[in-house]
Amino acid sequence: MLTRPVIISFIRIDGLMTQILEHMAALADPIRCRMLLPLERHELTVSELCSVLQLPQSTVSRHLKTLADDGWVVSRRDGTSRFYAMVFEDLDGGAQRLWPLIREQVSPTNGAEQDERRLKSVLSRRRSKSEEFFASASGQWDHLRTEMFGDTFHLHAMLALLDPTLVVGDLGCGTGQVTELLAPHVARVIAVDGSTDMVQAARRRLKGSAHVEIRRGDLEALPIDDGSLDTGILTLVLHHVPEPLRALTELHRVLKPGGRALVVDMLPHDREEYQHQMGHVWLGFSEKTITKHLEAAGFDRPVVTLLPADAKAKGPSLFVATAFKHSA
Repeated sequence: MLTRPVIISFIRIDGLMTQILEHMAALADPIRCRMLLPLERHELTVSELCSVLQLPQSTVSRHLKTLADDGWVVSRRDGTSRFYAMVFEDLDGGAQRLWPLIREQVSPTNGAEQDERRLKSVLSRRRSKSEEFFASASGQWDHLRTEMFGDTFHLHAMLALLDPTLVVGDLGCGTGQVTELLAPHVARVIAVDGSTDMVQAARRRLKGSAHVEIRRGDLEALPIDDGSLDTGILTLVLHHVPEPLRALTELHRVLKPGGRALVVDMLPHDREEYQHQMGHVWLGFSEKTITKHLEAAGFDRPVVTLLPADAKAKGPSLFVATAFKHSA
């Protein structure tokens, strides 16, 4: 009687195979396999897993410990809660090969499908808690957020939208407050002020700041080469300048083609004491006047926007004006 030859294949037990066999021991219980299905996609607490699997806390905790000891799950603390998850990219090679096979076999089972339905309810309850909070807090949300984080954090955060390759001129930099804000977000800031005392104060403030140059010079004769800046900023300084048009013409000179001017200053007011107490030359600028000055200096597309009044501010209302140097 002829018999078919039997070929026996021997599997080499190398490092990877050893890992796979060890992991198979950890996944020998179907509950642990079901547990990993939601943990692959979501961070869940023990109590949430209890709801998903309909198991007591002691059982869930025991299975989580086994999975954690074998490297299948990680945890992190968030306040008084601890969240568990399976991060596939952090698994070793053996687990990464084994898990897709396990997932394929476990996902279609009745138990896993029931877990998935309960998982949706658990996540929905999370969302409901958040929605309930905002429904009750909407009337005081601005106050709550300001109380927790201050009223300017969002303005500072928006600076991250700046093009990091920009070269910016802070013209009339004073003590360097604006330069300090801009410097971490752009390639270079050239800060200029005509006051020796202000320049020294800015240098003290910005000591050690990378990519910042502080120069002494007049706004009507900037110590900056032609076409050096992507953006030039005049912040609450133009009303101090005897010849605003000349200062804006200088700003136009030092900008690159396509560069932008940004002017923040006061709208017209009647507080003549500022001229004596604070060295103001001009009592603000109307939208029409600043637009006329920008156009006369050679700028295109001037836009003037009135800034919202700060209830805590005691000074006149402000505007921001932007305009562009014509591209070559």
